[in-house]
Amino acid sequence: MASPFLLLLLLIPLGLLIAFLVLSFLTRPKSVRVPIKNRHVLITGGSSGIGLALAKAVAAEGAFVSILARNLKRLEEAREEIKLATGHEARVLVADVRDPEAVTQALEEAGPVDVLVCNQGVFVPMELEKQELEEAKFMIDVNLMGTFHLIKAALPGMKRRTRETQLPASIAIMSSQAGQVGIYGYTAYSASKFALRGLAEALQQEVIADNIHVSMIFPPDTATPGLAEEQKKRPELTNIVVGSSGEMKAEDVVKKALRGLKEGRFIIPCNFEGAMLAIATAGLSPQRSSVTALLEVLGAGLMRFVALCFQWNWYSAIENWHAKR
Repeated sequence: MASPFLLLLLLIPLGLLIAFLVLSFLTRPKSVRVPIKNRHVLITGGSSGIGLALAKAVAAEGAFVSILARNLKRLEEAREEIKLATGHEARVLVADVRDPEAVTQALEEAGPVDVLVCNQGVFVPMELEKQELEEAKFMIDVNLMGTFHLIKAALPGMKRRTRETQLPASIAIMSSQAGQVGIYGYTAYSASKFALRGLAEALQQEVIADNIHVSMIFPPDTATPGLAEEQKKRPELTNIVVGSSGEMKAEDVVKKALRGLKEGRFIIPCNFEGAMLAIATAGLSPQRSSVTALLEVLGAGLMRFVALCFQWNWYSAIENWHAKR
């Protein structure tokens, strides 16, 4: 016969689990569906890679698309590609996201936005000691400050639109798995991407009453022209550490991102490793799904163990590399 002590050990976690399920059911947020058809979607970095693939996807669903980047020639080429693929015309906006006045002017020209996708990003992989501070500042200015400029310029119009249409709006921020875990050679880049998480968590609290839903998208290495250039410049140790991670096609990232955006999810992983990272780094981030919340609670310990295994492997690889030198 089982001892009372053993039964107590079994009942405590079972009771906690039941209490969690009841609490999750009673306090779960209302389900959200962010519509895309006949709405204005503005995508930065929309002239190539994930941005262009996303522009095609939302245009195919009947959205009114604006793409914003610095290079007019590449924007016009992207517009033609979108038209050929979907039959829809996209508006092009030329602005450097580092310039708040240029961003404000471009957003005024575009008109009120229903879905803002901050997809711009630059990356120069290098150890901090060897990297010029101007390169680090460039990444922070584009990846982080550019996102501030875009959101600040778009918010007044977005709030008016949600009041007028009574439909939910979305702000999606393209981060990276390097915004969830630091990687050798990504010091400045990871700093710019980790900061986006804090921006998004605080912003969601500020705009939830306006029916605006913030999403963080965490793609892995994605097969784009930018990745090809990045790989040429990566330190050798960076390739060793990230060598086990697979690449995704831009179109596959877009499928995951668009689905999560429509569901109003805060964290949007794009592959299995990303889903594990999302559980391991959930912290105090918002969670709309009770099922996912339960997975985060139950999986936190296991994911911490898996994370430690990865870290031990990485530091072992770094130590071996230096030993050979």
